[in-house]
Amino acid sequence: MYHEELASLQRPRYGSIVDDERLSAEEMDERRRQNIAYEYLCHLEEAKRWMEVCLEEELPPTTELEEGLRNGVYLAKLAKFFAPNVVSDKKIYDVEQARYKRSGLHFRHTDNTVQWLRAMESIGLPKIFYPETTDVYDRKNIPRMIYCIHALSLYLFKLGLAPQIQDLLGKVDFTEEEISNMRKELEKYGIQMPSFSKIGGILASELSVDEAALHAAVIAINEAIEKGIAEQTIVTLRNPNAMLLNVDEELAVDYQNELFEAKRRKESNSRLKNGTISEEERDVYEELLTQTEIQGNINKINKLIAVDSINTAIRNCDPTKTLVALMKPEAQLPVVHTFAAAVYQTELFNLQQQSAVNYLAHDELSIAVEMLSAVVLLNQALENKDIIMIKNHLRNPCIGFNNLEEENFQRYADTLLSIKSEASSEGQDYLSWNDIQNCIDMVNMQIQEENERIIAIGHINEAIDQGNPEKTLEALLLPTAKLQDVRPANARHYQDVLHHAKAQKCKETQDESALLWLDEIQKGIGDANSHIKEVSILAVGTSMINKSLEKGDSQAILTILQSKFGLRVIPECAATYFGNLSEAKNLKTREESNESPWIKLVIKNMYDYYYNVETEEGTCVAPEGVVPKTSWLTGEEIQSIVGQVTADYNREQLWLANENLIVQLQARARGFLVRKNYQERKAYLQKQEPSAIKIQAFWKGFKQRKSYVDRLKVLQSNVAAVVKIQSWVKMWLAKRAYRKRLQYFKDHNDEIVKIQAFLRANKAREDYRTLIGAENPPLTVLRKFAYLLDQSDLDFQEELEVTQLREEVVTKIRSNQQLEKDLNLMDIKIGLLVKNRITLQDVVLHSKKLNKKSKSQLEEMVTVDKQGIKGLSKERRKKLEAYQHLFYLLQTNPTYLAKLIFQMPQNKSTKFMDTVIFTLYNYASNQREEYLLLKLFKTALEEEITSKVDQIQDIVTGNPTVIKMVVSFNRGARGQNTLRQLLAPVVKEIMDDKSLIINTSPVDVYKSWVNQLEMQTGEASKLPYDVTTEQALTHTEVVNKLELSIQSLRTVTDKVLASIFSSLNMMPYGMRYIAKVLKSSLHEKFPDATEDELLKIVGNLLYYRYMNPAIVAPDGFDIIDMTAGGQIHPDQRRNLGCVAKVLQHAASNKLFEGESEHLSSMNSYLSQTYQKFRNFFQAACDVPEPEEKFNIDEYSDMVTLSKPVIYISIEEIINTHSLLLEHQDAIASEPNDLLNELLEGLGPVPDIESFLGEGAVDPNDPNRESTLNQLAKTEISLSLTSKYELREGEDQDLKSLMIKTKRLIVDVIRTQTGDTLLEVLETPANAQQESEHLKLAEKRAILDSKTPEKMKHNQSIFEDGQLPLEQKKRKIQRNLRTLEQAGLVSSATKYQEIINEIAKDIRNQRRYRHHRKAELVKLQQTLNALNSKTAFYEDQINYYNTYIKTCLDNLTRKNSRRSIKLDGKEEVKGSKKLKQASLKYTAARLHEKGVILEIEDLQTNQFKNVMFDITPGEEVGDFEIKAKFLGVEMEKVQLHFQDLLQMQYEGVAVMKMFDKAKVNVNLLIFLLNKKFYGK
Repeated sequence: MYHEELASLQRPRYGSIVDDERLSAEEMDERRRQNIAYEYLCHLEEAKRWMEVCLEEELPPTTELEEGLRNGVYLAKLAKFFAPNVVSDKKIYDVEQARYKRSGLHFRHTDNTVQWLRAMESIGLPKIFYPETTDVYDRKNIPRMIYCIHALSLYLFKLGLAPQIQDLLGKVDFTEEEISNMRKELEKYGIQMPSFSKIGGILASELSVDEAALHAAVIAINEAIEKGIAEQTIVTLRNPNAMLLNVDEELAVDYQNELFEAKRRKESNSRLKNGTISEEERDVYEELLTQTEIQGNINKINKLIAVDSINTAIRNCDPTKTLVALMKPEAQLPVVHTFAAAVYQTELFNLQQQSAVNYLAHDELSIAVEMLSAVVLLNQALENKDIIMIKNHLRNPCIGFNNLEEENFQRYADTLLSIKSEASSEGQDYLSWNDIQNCIDMVNMQIQEENERIIAIGHINEAIDQGNPEKTLEALLLPTAKLQDVRPANARHYQDVLHHAKAQKCKETQDESALLWLDEIQKGIGDANSHIKEVSILAVGTSMINKSLEKGDSQAILTILQSKFGLRVIPECAATYFGNLSEAKNLKTREESNESPWIKLVIKNMYDYYYNVETEEGTCVAPEGVVPKTSWLTGEEIQSIVGQVTADYNREQLWLANENLIVQLQARARGFLVRKNYQERKAYLQKQEPSAIKIQAFWKGFKQRKSYVDRLKVLQSNVAAVVKIQSWVKMWLAKRAYRKRLQYFKDHNDEIVKIQAFLRANKAREDYRTLIGAENPPLTVLRKFAYLLDQSDLDFQEELEVTQLREEVVTKIRSNQQLEKDLNLMDIKIGLLVKNRITLQDVVLHSKKLNKKSKSQLEEMVTVDKQGIKGLSKERRKKLEAYQHLFYLLQTNPTYLAKLIFQMPQNKSTKFMDTVIFTLYNYASNQREEYLLLKLFKTALEEEITSKVDQIQDIVTGNPTVIKMVVSFNRGARGQNTLRQLLAPVVKEIMDDKSLIINTSPVDVYKSWVNQLEMQTGEASKLPYDVTTEQALTHTEVVNKLELSIQSLRTVTDKVLASIFSSLNMMPYGMRYIAKVLKSSLHEKFPDATEDELLKIVGNLLYYRYMNPAIVAPDGFDIIDMTAGGQIHPDQRRNLGCVAKVLQHAASNKLFEGESEHLSSMNSYLSQTYQKFRNFFQAACDVPEPEEKFNIDEYSDMVTLSKPVIYISIEEIINTHSLLLEHQDAIASEPNDLLNELLEGLGPVPDIESFLGEGAVDPNDPNRESTLNQLAKTEISLSLTSKYELREGEDQDLKSLMIKTKRLIVDVIRTQTGDTLLEVLETPANAQQESEHLKLAEKRAILDSKTPEKMKHNQSIFEDGQLPLEQKKRKIQRNLRTLEQAGLVSSATKYQEIINEIAKDIRNQRRYRHHRKAELVKLQQTLNALNSKTAFYEDQINYYNTYIKTCLDNLTRKNSRRSIKLDGKEEVKGSKKLKQASLKYTAARLHEKGVILEIEDLQTNQFKNVMFDITPGEEVGDFEIKAKFLGVEMEKVQLHFQDLLQMQYEGVAVMKMFDKAKVNVNLLIFLLNKKFYGK
């Protein structure tokens, strides 16, 4: 490749500089420098063209190439070409060079050069050729880069990765200016020009072992060529190490001759070029043929032989063999299409015959085949009628069509399709190149003619507008218009017709600029010609008729009328025609008239035509000074007269031919007239019918009255007999009807009973519908259902059962929470024991404490008789009632607790929520308390979002207190059963599938595969054990196993999704409602947030916080049943973790990227699943408000039998009182707030002893402190009541007054009837009604005496119920007046408002009973679940006892020489080891460690002034953290290690401490482990 042809010595070495015969030394040196610059420019052009072929894009001109390569973009693209696995588009900086074009080079452009160097290193190019990065970027040595590109091209060609670079030395020309400029640039470099000709030798010397073998094989070939023995040469050529292709043994002699000549030429060139260079400095390949050159000569011989075989096949006229010969790779011809073998054969044969030597050279074949292939593809597109492909093939430069116009391509395609269709119908399957070219020329000619015709049409329209017939005629006669049958004599008529047509078109289109089109102009010409022809014939006929009339020649009349006028005439009427025409003409003839020989005719009632009867000439132009004849008949008159005569004759003949029909017609007419007269007579009679009837009626009346008078006289004469007969008949008829009716009733007794029952039921249903559906139910209906407000024994029994069950549930929840807390602490202690962080004594002591609680203390907590108000001393009763009022206010007004939560430190607020708040609402054990608890959650969440959330993502990244509280509550005793129902079946299915193994970690899959190989073979694997993810993914087996895991993961995930999505209604209402509140509150604070952002936050609550932990650790959330000490298998845990990971990504619409790039195939699945999750989250937020859900406001006032009761310990009461007083100013800032009044009445916070009263604990008891602590945990029941109920003599509460009034009205209307309430109240009661009312009051008193104390109403209501009826009515009237003044009722409506309220209470009573039954079932289920959980905890306790016993036994055996005394000194010493000193860190130090992220309102440079003390607490895992600023203690917080682990488990990365400092949870855990547990 890098040799100079001998011919190149005969031409100038560069541009315009020509060798002179004699040069001085200075001129020769100048010439040498010019030659160097020229050669370098040639090498630049070679590199440019080679890179353009590789990159398939145009590079800057040769003289600008150096500058264009400095940014490295083209070099990086070249690297992507030969090493795409190393360099991608993403790794190329400024790939479009926009940054470079805008502001020049940037230091990051050097990254592109580095990528190029790495790519060359990856394919093994020797580093001896590499330039430095600064050589390119700073332009220190650009020739070195060009030198490297040449070496790279040769190396890639040998590898078969790139084409061969061209040798352009002496073949390209540059101007003297360009060469001089390049010489100056090279002199600036001050470097020696690299020897481009030695690249082959340097590559050979740098080869590896395999490449050295190639080098040896090439030398052997050169030696064999020198010997001239073809057999030896072919053997060396076929040596595999030579890496030569397409070597044919039969061509050995040809190879030998060609290679020998090539070697001689190269040696001659080398001697001429390097005559002054010593033998040691010469490159070995300057005289030897390189492997590339040898391969090139072999290809040359193969190509010549292939061309010979092609010509032979063409001569033999065998298309198949011709096609095979053309497709041989040795022929190096363009692509050949097998389906067109006949085409190649035919066309190439014709070309061969046209050749003078009957032989086609390679160049001719290459051009012909390329063109034929393009024509074949065009024919194929025509057959498929693919317009786009037809246009693309026409544009193909290879096809070589001439005169192609881009705007005509659609016309070409359509015409070619038409010609192709015609050719196919004639049996021609192929359009030749000439056919297609002729079509193109034809289309071009047609389009040109069309354009010229359009111009001519424009001229015609302009001439028409001018109104000049001569110009119009001239335009019509234009050859380009190609109009037919234009006659100059008709020019005037053409003008008139075309002008009229154009005016008509303008009118129709409402466009004054409208033009006549070609077809319209041609039609106008045709019409005009037709008009002239017709009028000419008519004029001749008119002349002939008039002349015949003047001559009196009647014989010619018929002939003229038929031939000239085209009329149908009757020979019998010839005389009549002549007579009538003569008569008409005589009437028009005038004496002494001076008429010219011209007659005037009108064409189409528009255009005039003149005809000379003497010269028989016609024209549309009026002759000057001529008066047309008026004494002759016109054509219209002749036609009218002849037509009239013919019509008269025809009519006469018609009558004669149809005489019979005429007679029949007359008969029918006469019949019609007779019938008409008859109908008129009949109509008259019908019209007079009332008069006839009246006459008849008078006559009949007269006869009837006469008969009546006669009968009346008979009866009057026999009155007594008539009366007697009538009485007997009436009696008999009545008896018979009665007996018949009675018998009917007896026969249908059962049916009658059913009908009566149906009617009564129907009436009752109708009344009930009126009660529940009518806007204003009547009092009569209300009275029928007033009894439903009474409380039966069953009501009291169910209410007691609900109360007892609720008490048991609350107690069981509290005891289970205590057990769970102790068991968790036991887990920590055993873990620390295993790590030798505490002694066995601590574990044993905690175990004894746990056993004591589980057996005695917890039993006491469950079975102890709860202390109420009556169980305490009298002096403490008032205090306890005050606490009842306080807790009622806290329970029903969530604002206080919501504010209190955020006033306390986080650790205190969490403990306060877990104990006091859930206790205050009885863990939402009934609907009222669930409603109130949700109101608290809602208020607290809105408060937290308003005051503490600055960015919408804080809800996700932080650990909001309310969110944590909601999730904790709904995963507790009430929500746990829901989670179990929702997830247990599918989780159990996943765990039970032993064959299911999901592993999405490529490294783990790789290690498992290696282990499997070693187990199968019994030999150590040669594969490395520790690999990266990228290395693991290079193994096919790993990728396959990973794909199987991904498929299994999708299948399992779909099952979990189906379970979640189908169980929306099973999700706790509280979770869904808080999700709705969360979404609406965030939207209110962040109105610009998108729906997707809000739904992601909802998803974080519903899925990530609520469901996800239960999927990952089903054993930790009681989703599945586990035996004590049982564990989930790691494979099962991993399977669940993978499912949870996919669901977590899908719920947050987070794709697999970065470290999880190997799972990117699931990204489309994640996007689809996110849409499902999105719909699920939207549906989850679609829940009614609690008022609508629980219907709490509608029946809570009237139908609640028992007062709300809570079960709370004395310690919790005191702590709550203390917290309220501590934060009183923040939560009740108004002085007249009800809370302030209650706290003032309670006074200071009491201690336990003062709360219980003196004497509760013996002052001399040595365990007095322990006893007090134990009593502090004693639970008491508080019946919550409001302090501000109705009291006589005080301001009346209208709501309570309404309740009392409704009770009194119900009592009254049950004993006294009336249509309206006002009527009942104003009507005095009778004695019977008073008696009934008294019985009702006595019955109620008996029932009240049996009512439990907790369910009794207040005394004022009971006393009102015992009043007499009249007093009740008077009290009702007073109350109604009060309510009317408040606007609650109106006398104008007869107090219908309060009747409506009572009807509403009756309806709600039924609802309440229904809800109570449902609550009974729900409480029983909850209690059963709690009992199961208690049993599980007891199993855990037994398991731990067994474990500790085993530890003690093992320790006793191992230390037989030294007995361990649990109460001895060694244990004390050991326990002291546990007690460690506190740690002290500045905030700056913790910031360096990454533990402290930021502190609000404090700059980083002030962190050194903040000191943190971390002190371990008495309980294992408890720490107290104090913050000091400049030595002054500012804040302190209690930290539980278990809480940190829970946050880490839930994925909470950042927590807030002191409400100011943001702390990294993971690094804080690491610090505590390292410093206190030695991990």
